[in-house]
Amino acid sequence: MSRIAILSVNHAQAPVSVRERVAFAPNHLSSELQKLSGIPGVQACVILSTCNRSEIYAVIDADNPQEILSQYLADTHEISRQEIDSYLVYFEDNTALEHICNVACGLDSLVLGEPQILGQLKDAYHMAKHAKTLDKKLEKLFQHAFSTAKKVRTDTQIGSSPVSIAYCAVKLSEKIFTDLSEQTVLLIGAGEMIELCAQHLSQKGVKNIIVANRTLENAQKIASLYNAQSISLKQFSSVIHQADIIISSTAASVPVIGKGLIESALKLRKHKPMFMLDIAVPRDIEPEVGQLDDVYLYTIDDLEQVVSDNIDSREKEKVLAQEIIIKQTQVFNKWLSVLPNEQLIQSYRSNVNKIKEDALTDAIKSLNNGGDSEQVIKKLADQLTNKILHTTFKNIKQTPHEGLSQCEGCIPNIKK
Repeated sequence: MSRIAILSVNHAQAPVSVRERVAFAPNHLSSELQKLSGIPGVQACVILSTCNRSEIYAVIDADNPQEILSQYLADTHEISRQEIDSYLVYFEDNTALEHICNVACGLDSLVLGEPQILGQLKDAYHMAKHAKTLDKKLEKLFQHAFSTAKKVRTDTQIGSSPVSIAYCAVKLSEKIFTDLSEQTVLLIGAGEMIELCAQHLSQKGVKNIIVANRTLENAQKIASLYNAQSISLKQFSSVIHQADIIISSTAASVPVIGKGLIESALKLRKHKPMFMLDIAVPRDIEPEVGQLDDVYLYTIDDLEQVVSDNIDSREKEKVLAQEIIIKQTQVFNKWLSVLPNEQLIQSYRSNVNKIKEDALTDAIKSLNNGGDSEQVIKKLADQLTNKILHTTFKNIKQTPHEGLSQCEGCIPNIKK
């Protein structure tokens, strides 16, 4: 019997140095979905990869779903099981259902109740849909998670106060520079996180913002909203010395900022301090940069204290959200309980149609050979009645347990 299984490497158990090693590059997701779905026993799959988590959602018809997913993750990222097993968290069936709802509602996020994760989960779902790696059960699971998240957002205040990773990034900047409006900020990347950072910085009165991205057009879109300057990633090395604050969040597989580049920038700045926040996974800034004097380098894991300072107002709402998830879980489990009946009906209908087609073929053949039409019709009716009812009656005579165990084949393909 197939089971819903989730394998997670997330911020609660794994540091960024581990998470970046098992992160999935966006341009490789489609091929990875195909690779995973081709493993025996894997009937459907979705892959989610963000700065705080890499998770695999799957429907698996095998005795060892945890082993299948764990080995796939290790093989894909060329990392030994010994290195990652202690960081893996596995969920199955009911706990898997609760977990995906917690993720969708932001209850499992570094920033409690943050809304960005729902969009990321929807992107992962659409990627799997496009790759055709969904089945009915996984499709229903994600739709259930989305509707639960919507209900939580509507019925609670879990997302009311402005606490997000981007918001916390700006708050952390304020701890270093009292007056942000006087600072020059370099934002590297052009995703949702960078756009949110630009929004929060603009609200703080920051006037000098530079947005750098590999694709200049994407940088220009964000820059135009906040009266900022836009440059390509190839140009940013020539302006990096101007930046008092650098916040980076790209999808690059290797660091875009190295120690040598920052050493050169510090000389031009005459060692005026730089605050650098790397919220990308894999990391955009080489860890060795943090060894330099006059550099304050933080990663996404360092935001935890800022988050805890701003999270108290959401704790009460979390309890209400979890109550909603429990009720919604009951609804989904009810659907799961009737799913075998739906599959049985489909099987029944398919086999009856096969019997009908076979009998009809015989009848047409008899008519074409000059058979008496009345006799052919009577024989057709008798054949249909006898063949459809034969195995059904046989199963009715069995005990309920025996009948249940064989009911899926209650209307077999009967040879002529």
